[in-house]
Amino acid sequence: MALLEGLEVNIINFLNLYSEEDNTLRFDAEHYQKIYREIIRKIKEKPYKKLSELLKSPVITGHTPSMKVDRFYNGNVNFIKTDNLRENRISGHFTDTLTEEGNREISRSTLKEGDIITTIIGATFEIIGRTSIIQKEILPANINQNIALIRPDNNLINSDYLNIYLNTKYGRRLLYWQSRQTGQVNLNCREVERIYVPLFNLLEERIEKIVHEIERFKINVKEKYEQAEVLLLQSLNFENYELSQAPVNIKNFSESFGTSERLDAEYYQLKYEQVISKIEATNYERLADIVRIKKSIEPGSANYTDEGLPFVRVSDYNKFGLLTPDKYLTDEFCKEKAELIKKLKSKKETILFTKDGTVGTAYMLREDADFITSGAILHLTVKDKSKVIPEYLTLVLNSKLVQKQAERDAGGSIILHWRISEIENVIVPIIDIEKQKEIALLVEDSFSLKKQSEHLLEVAKRAVEIAIVEDEEMALEYIRTQAS
Repeated sequence: MALLEGLEVNIINFLNLYSEEDNTLRFDAEHYQKIYREIIRKIKEKPYKKLSELLKSPVITGHTPSMKVDRFYNGNVNFIKTDNLRENRISGHFTDTLTEEGNREISRSTLKEGDIITTIIGATFEIIGRTSIIQKEILPANINQNIALIRPDNNLINSDYLNIYLNTKYGRRLLYWQSRQTGQVNLNCREVERIYVPLFNLLEERIEKIVHEIERFKINVKEKYEQAEVLLLQSLNFENYELSQAPVNIKNFSESFGTSERLDAEYYQLKYEQVISKIEATNYERLADIVRIKKSIEPGSANYTDEGLPFVRVSDYNKFGLLTPDKYLTDEFCKEKAELIKKLKSKKETILFTKDGTVGTAYMLREDADFITSGAILHLTVKDKSKVIPEYLTLVLNSKLVQKQAERDAGGSIILHWRISEIENVIVPIIDIEKQKEIALLVEDSFSLKKQSEHLLEVAKRAVEIAIVEDEEMALEYIRTQAS
């Protein structure tokens, strides 16, 4: 026994491996870690039920309609996959959408407002147990086979409270507790149902109110950002401008391949010409004349790990912020490439800009980065901030003025790729600096509101954790002091 001192070891008699309560027999050592036993002990000191006792219907997974049937895809139904589902949020970069016919193929997992979804299959434990509640704006939507659908009975438990609980460190760890490491980490639906859920009447009500406040903040975030977008388009007389939907645009050789070296017909659609003409009618600059463009690296999957230096990929951010990345880089790689990594860590006000996959997504860093990005993400640094404000430029890059240029240049291939030479030649409208400042202020107001909503989310999660470890009254007191 002396050999085991100081190690994370929990010795279990073989006869105790069978759980009569769940009718299961588990041999995996991870399942018996002391931390899980301590969490369960704390929860069982409070009123609690198993998740299976709080549901309107059993937990199920989604599926994937046949990718060989074209008519199942490219519709208006959001198809949520592992990359889309993060901690209490659903990232809107959907690699696939379903048609109504495609959705009917997997209709039993069609999502409803108030449903909760969680990841049950992933390469690492970090991917397992990402949980979010379904809000109206994400619908219509469905899920694939790596995600489980939890449909709570609101007569038995508040959906908002349950979602917050599953996002706490205790709820997430109980999902880890039930998961199994094989080729991948995975859970099945019955295992999800075995999660213990603590019940607190007053706290549930207060958590519901906080969640509603968070949702109001989210609405205000979008409204402020949309105000900035409208002000930009108004400044360029582009607000109500309707782009042509004409499928045909006739070009001779000198006007097409002779100048662009492109033969794909989509490149010459009239709507793209209209956007370019509109921008060229204003004061504008080439992107390469406004910013310095720096490329990042691709370290290779052999250097990925579950913890270490965060490695941000295209799916790990959107125009509203950074998400928790799936991948991290090993200490060995970081030591070997220390000087390069130091150069690749971007400073505050650097604009991240995607060139592959979901091309043309821009996000401005609001603090120095303690991560590096994949080679699919460029780093843009404004050369002269007295002429172009970084917040303004970020908004323009995300606007339809630049998105249409991205769509034109990167189209014509299955996997979108925007060449750096094309990105350098993107044309950017440059409006009066005072108007830029006005737009930048609206953008920053939007991000300030986003920060407040994130603070409230952390307060809600922490309050549930306090209630589990201490008591409900202490949790309510914490909310009273922190949620004002």
